[in-house]
Amino acid sequence: MKPISRRFAVLRGREFRLFFTGYAVSLFGSSMASVAVAFAVLDGGGGGSGLGVVMTARILPIVLLLVLGGAAADRLGARRVMLGSDGLRCLTQAATAALLFAGQGRIWALAALMACWGLAEAVFMPALDALLPRLVPATGLADANALLGIARNGALVAGPALAGLLTAVAGPGWVLAVDAASYAAGLAALALLRLPAAARPAAGESLIGELRSGWAEFASRRWQWVSALQGCLFNLLVWAPFLVLGPVLARDRLGGAGGWGVVMGAYGAGAVLGGLLLLGRRPRRPLRTAVAVTAGWALPSGALALGWPLPAVAVAAAGAGVTSVVCGSLFAALTQRHVPPEALGRVSAYGTLGAFAFGPVGLALAGPVGDAYGAGPVLGWGAAFQLASCAMTLAVLGRREPDGSPAPAGPRPAVPTRTG
Repeated sequence: MKPISRRFAVLRGREFRLFFTGYAVSLFGSSMASVAVAFAVLDGGGGGSGLGVVMTARILPIVLLLVLGGAAADRLGARRVMLGSDGLRCLTQAATAALLFAGQGRIWALAALMACWGLAEAVFMPALDALLPRLVPATGLADANALLGIARNGALVAGPALAGLLTAVAGPGWVLAVDAASYAAGLAALALLRLPAAARPAAGESLIGELRSGWAEFASRRWQWVSALQGCLFNLLVWAPFLVLGPVLARDRLGGAGGWGVVMGAYGAGAVLGGLLLLGRRPRRPLRTAVAVTAGWALPSGALALGWPLPAVAVAAAGAGVTSVVCGSLFAALTQRHVPPEALGRVSAYGTLGAFAFGPVGLALAGPVGDAYGAGPVLGWGAAFQLASCAMTLAVLGRREPDGSPAPAGPRPAVPTRTG
């Protein structure tokens, strides 16, 4: 067991410690906001259809603009793009809070503001992957990604519970005001970073040319596109049915909403545990490790399909949570080490878009397919598919890890500037 000080050594660096603090605060605020927006719509008489419109308004810009967000991060600099994103999200949430305080939370207005929120998230996500190698040395990337995973999932465990309480006591407007303040904290942390100048794409290259060159970087690495394909099929055939049909089986067998809350809470707790277990560890074969642990995503679907009791399903969900952080952290670190810095935003965006492109399709089809064939069989088939896809991906990728010299990463000897 490594000493605690060594496991958290990545936090000794000023730049990452400062960024991590601001990022964790903004994550906690945004994890509260979704609950507040949902109740604002429902309390305003929007019903389920209104809530669907508002949630779609947030998700759609992410899907449509993610690749352009990656190009913006590479062309303008990751930090500059993230500053703009946090500024827009801060203003968006403050405006949403003001509308709710004024009693003007109409569906169209909330949908328009959520679309702005989604636009900001579309540019922030790939920029984050591009920024991280400038905050920590290459050897600390896995630990840095693990800590970010801990922060994300810790917020998802605690944030919604606090949001529900604050919404009930003070109203959703106050939750959105807190979220706006959390983005201001993230904005301040980014502004205080001292970073070397960022690598940029070739001068004079058009946007289309940058997108093509980013695609070439992505497609030239088999481990990138094969993993994205595995993630795409996982979200379509395994995770989407789990999110839709899991609550159906929970209602019938696990005590309803309370039981489902336990399952999802266990998933978040497992993700936090997975991040803690990964800290300070350096697998000899990080790519094969990242792929092998994806078998863990079969656990909760399989447990539900087999009719296991609530404690066993919760343990299975915790195992999937461990999988999510270990796989995500190792794969992100590999990308950050082996992709040229000037293309990281675009490659990250292509990979994320590929992995999640069919997720909405899976969410739409899971209910009708479950009605036709039964929730249990659909989830059981998904669990079996995940195990098979894990084995097939390992076979396709072989035993070779990403080869070639790692792309320059981490703080480089240069005069600190505030560019990018």
